[in-house]
Amino acid sequence: MPAACESVLEDIEDIVSAEDLKPHDRQFVRRNVFPKVRKRNSQKNVQTDDEPPSDSIIPGVQKIWIRTWGCSHNNSDGEYMAGQLAAYGYKITDNAAEADLWLLNSCTVKNPAEDHFRNSIKKAQEGKKKVVLAGCVPQAQPRQEYLKGLSIIGVQQIDRVVEVVEETIKGHSVRLLGQKKDNGKRLGGARLDLPKIRKNPLIEIISINTGCLNACTYCKTKHARGDLASYPIEELVDRAKQSFQEGVCEVWLTSEDTGAYGRDIGTDLPTLLWKLVEVIPEGAMLRLGMTNPPYILEHLEEMAKILNHPRVYAFLHIPVQSASDSVLMDMKREYCVADFKQVVDFLKEKVPGITIATDIICGFPGETDEDFQETMKLVEVYRFPSLFINQFYPRPGTPAAKMPQVPAAVKKQRTKDLSQLFHSYNPYDHKVGERQRVLVTEESFDSNYYVAHNPFYEQVLVPKDPLLMGKMVEVNIYEAGKHFMKGQPVSDARVHTASISRPLAKGEVSGLTEEFRRSAQNGTKWKAQPSAEIPVKTQLSSWMALQLPWQQEGGGLKILSVSLALLAVLVMFYYGGMKTEL
Repeated sequence: MPAACESVLEDIEDIVSAEDLKPHDRQFVRRNVFPKVRKRNSQKNVQTDDEPPSDSIIPGVQKIWIRTWGCSHNNSDGEYMAGQLAAYGYKITDNAAEADLWLLNSCTVKNPAEDHFRNSIKKAQEGKKKVVLAGCVPQAQPRQEYLKGLSIIGVQQIDRVVEVVEETIKGHSVRLLGQKKDNGKRLGGARLDLPKIRKNPLIEIISINTGCLNACTYCKTKHARGDLASYPIEELVDRAKQSFQEGVCEVWLTSEDTGAYGRDIGTDLPTLLWKLVEVIPEGAMLRLGMTNPPYILEHLEEMAKILNHPRVYAFLHIPVQSASDSVLMDMKREYCVADFKQVVDFLKEKVPGITIATDIICGFPGETDEDFQETMKLVEVYRFPSLFINQFYPRPGTPAAKMPQVPAAVKKQRTKDLSQLFHSYNPYDHKVGERQRVLVTEESFDSNYYVAHNPFYEQVLVPKDPLLMGKMVEVNIYEAGKHFMKGQPVSDARVHTASISRPLAKGEVSGLTEEFRRSAQNGTKWKAQPSAEIPVKTQLSSWMALQLPWQQEGGGLKILSVSLALLAVLVMFYYGGMKTEL
């Protein structure tokens, strides 16, 4: 009897395209789904494994632990996946040990992040946990050896996480890595109105686009997220409105490059921002994400006006990466140091008090001591209050990985020198004694304070008074540290409730449609119904024959065709396996 038998089916997006083969031509097409063969006793035709067959496990009742690494875009994806799973019936747990399945949402920016991801996979396997992989690492390099045989959900396929988790619970391996398209045009990704569980019920993270227009030689994220694809303005505004209706008081806009927003759909970032500020209620705030210098240069006047708006944080994250033009050229950053300085100087003049955060890479291939000293001078002049210092790591498959490398000891020393410079100044000392308006949104890591932010998105620690959470209050600054200030609420100041309704409870699912709520109340929420009388291979097609409420957009005949095609393949393997065993 063969040790294993694999059955593979194409991704639904590929199956239902106009150019696809007819169902009866598909029986030998194998790529995405790898069901396990049930071993049978040749004499008694009974299950020989100690455990019941994986397909006898009822999906939707297991506990799932979700771990996310990386940027706020990744965190938003993780929130959407958690929301869909919880809406379907799975329990999202913070306890990894008690979970039946680990959903690991990865980041590919640095080697250490991928190392943590790889180690978590190994730990899950040692603990006999089911595993589903998501994020940029498996999307960019799905054929890596340590990913072999594991279920993967692509960065544009997060609206199908329930399907992938269900099949993984049954014991199958599923890989969905396709691109979402509309009439041949690449879309920004999954719909924005999916159910989600916000990590912080007061903060909504909205991805305004995915991918970018650059081709930086060190960047691995480009391999995963691809070229720029923006969401329409009306969808983004609707998502913001919904979040405020659910008690959110702070919205973060995120993407691989927010400055490039709209260039693929005939609009731009300022146009989007002016539409968004129209729907922000009093006491709530909007925070912009990272933007590269080339895409903000032409919008400086409008951006200054927006950043001066009372409901927009005067904060912008603009990566410089190096203050050497030759290094920037090798990075293919598409700007020079003078461009970066022009953006920063203009915004500092037009938006008094603005916070400029930036990134710097130490030890990029070819960086000389003179190049690095130019970067040190830039930091000395601008004294950035928020500086992300990164030692260069060559990422596999990127052009920079093939360039002559700076010695590891030199990279480490430069990183240390820049860190020492950064910690040599305190950006907030002069603000002690000020009276500031702050928005309270979370608890500090040590649980001793609540964390608030002033209009410049500077961190202010306030007393842990539950009445302050989610409120905009005035405080007197009495102490300053390197990364924070401490403030005491002013007793006679007005307190703003920064949202139009009560926030959702922690862990509560956001964005459930009325259609879904009605179906759940009527007991018609979609669930697979395993049966001992139905062959394992036939059950595998159950999730393809039906859709979750947020996926129901027509196409019933196409889904039926897919189901019949899969059924034909599975029946063939089922009876073929039996013949082999007999």
